[in-house]
Amino acid sequence: MFHLVLGLPFLLVLFGIVMPLAVPLWVKGILAVLLLVGSQYHLVSRLSSGSVLSPEFPRPIVILFTWAFGAIAFLAVLLVALGAVKVPMTLVRGEHGTVPDGVRYALASVASLLAAVGVHAAVRVPPLKDVTVEIHGLPSAFDDYRILQLTDLHISRLFPASWTRTLVERSNALGVDLIVVTGDFIDGTLAKRRADVEPLRGLHAPDGVYAIQGNHEYYFGYREWMGHLAGMGMTMLLNDHVVLKRREGRFILAGVTDRSAAGTGNPEPDLTAALAGAPEGVPIVLLDHQPRKAKEAAARGVSLQLSGHTHGGMIRGLDRLVARMNDGFVSGRYDVDGMTLYVNNGSALWPGFALRLGRPPELTRITRRRVA
Repeated sequence: MFHLVLGLPFLLVLFGIVMPLAVPLWVKGILAVLLLVGSQYHLVSRLSSGSVLSPEFPRPIVILFTWAFGAIAFLAVLLVALGAVKVPMTLVRGEHGTVPDGVRYALASVASLLAAVGVHAAVRVPPLKDVTVEIHGLPSAFDDYRILQLTDLHISRLFPASWTRTLVERSNALGVDLIVVTGDFIDGTLAKRRADVEPLRGLHAPDGVYAIQGNHEYYFGYREWMGHLAGMGMTMLLNDHVVLKRREGRFILAGVTDRSAAGTGNPEPDLTAALAGAPEGVPIVLLDHQPRKAKEAAARGVSLQLSGHTHGGMIRGLDRLVARMNDGFVSGRYDVDGMTLYVNNGSALWPGFALRLGRPPELTRITRRRVA
């Protein structure tokens, strides 16, 4: 059913663009085959790599497939928009006009360009985004304390070792006090991604590197990945917390597991367990891959929650649908009953839909400011 649904844009483009063109039948046949292959990127990935989540083609081919799939999807949307304009005009004028080939070529060019821009925006190493968060009761020792949040790295054939190495170099150059990674490290098994994640071993900050997992870790050997990441110098906060100290000041850094744990036999997210034994009256920063339960965190006294998962909605317009799936949270800062929730657009994307328009990736440096 998944692949049939993804074939609908192909049918729209085939009968709305290709078949009406004034070109020889053999040209239409070639275009139809190319469109079919591009529209079935995920099926090709599944048949060749065993998973739609982890295409194992060389990076240029993954980029080409992603562009083709995006171009077909954008062209289908443009065709629907054209029809929405054409039908009322036909009803008003009482005549059924044909769409010139020039219009079809123009729509195809626009869709191809949008897809190219979207892929380029998605695959680049993310730029720095600075965010300032005011925290009531933050100890003066932690005023102007800087946290770098990385999330949704999706290290894969599309985001390989070279990309990861550059990300680590830029992260280490920012001079932050603490680095946190809020899940979705990888797409692929440990055997296939071992070399691609290796640069993460170089992440460092004075107060350490802490992390939680996302939903994608459960798809590719959860226990193997948790052990491997912990052995790379990252402290995994799986329904757990640490107390970070600076002179007389303290704050709690807590992390919970992902909701995808349900049904896998692994520990489900448990904020009560994560905060068990934590000192009272100390500001809490919570790492939770998905933002949907932010109100529960606010009710437990969390002052700042850092999440990812949504990729910012990837494309303006589409982000409204993604927000509905995440309790209204999709990108940026939210005030949730007095708690600050920050939903990061992510450093990368799942290779199956690596397109961004208006929702750029980010390296997020969060500076906490004390409010009495």
